[in-house]
Amino acid sequence: MEILKTLSRRTLLLGAPALFAAPKNNGVRVGCHTNPWPVDPKNPDSLMAVLTTIKSLGFEGFETGFLNLRSQFAHPDPTYDRIKKIGLRFLGIHVSLSRYDPQTFIGSFGLLQEVAEGGKAIGAERLIVSGDSTVHPLALRAKADALNRIAKHCKNIGLGCAYHNQAAEFADGGAQIAGLVNQTDPGVHFLLDAGQAIAAGADVAAFFAKNWRRIDGMHLSDVRAEQVVPLGQGAYDFAPLAKEMQAASWRGWLVTGEERVKDESGDAAVRQTREVIHTIFGV
Repeated sequence: MEILKTLSRRTLLLGAPALFAAPKNNGVRVGCHTNPWPVDPKNPDSLMAVLTTIKSLGFEGFETGFLNLRSQFAHPDPTYDRIKKIGLRFLGIHVSLSRYDPQTFIGSFGLLQEVAEGGKAIGAERLIVSGDSTVHPLALRAKADALNRIAKHCKNIGLGCAYHNQAAEFADGGAQIAGLVNQTDPGVHFLLDAGQAIAAGADVAAFFAKNWRRIDGMHLSDVRAEQVVPLGQGAYDFAPLAKEMQAASWRGWLVTGEERVKDESGDAAVRQTREVIHTIFGV
């Protein structure tokens, strides 16, 4: 396993000057995606076992894909109660698809509405929406309009709504992501995927400093040899981002675990990444 290969655990905890003085971001919360562990959507106990592990590793909340919970939308109360008993906040239910609506470049409104209402009943705090790249201005406008529509629906039922970016949206100077920020209503927030943005050459700290009021959370990963890797495996300097978070008194979510761990010890991999977050961001 390669985690912390270029930056040893002892160095992280005791040595590196840029990290040793990590700011204390007291309002920031730390969550974990369920991806590192296999979840059987047909077996509710499977997800609950993963959430129990996430809680034991020192996280406050979790994010999961909608397919892990869709079968429970019709009878949400037992699942809601079990999540509350575990003691994790359900920071977001994520709709990521292999194919998106060709007119809106995100999931269809019907699907997003279903997931928003089902997720809300189970205790989700926000709907997280992924989508396709939209190079053409008319495609970007269509996506922005669709995001505005689902965000309004989410607001009406007491749910947040956040868009999750891909690397392509930060390419070419970030034209697509800037267009989405400008063309969406304030009710459309963002779950910034730092690893994808870094892969496209973006200055994540600068983007955060300009747009933090609409950033609900950040997926934390890094880049090595042009590949997105778990936090701690790359060489990106996250210290400026940590300082911007402190300066803004930001109270969002830092989320890890989006990459599926392929070895036999997902717990150990996520535990080490949790330590890196503490060292860099002070939480």
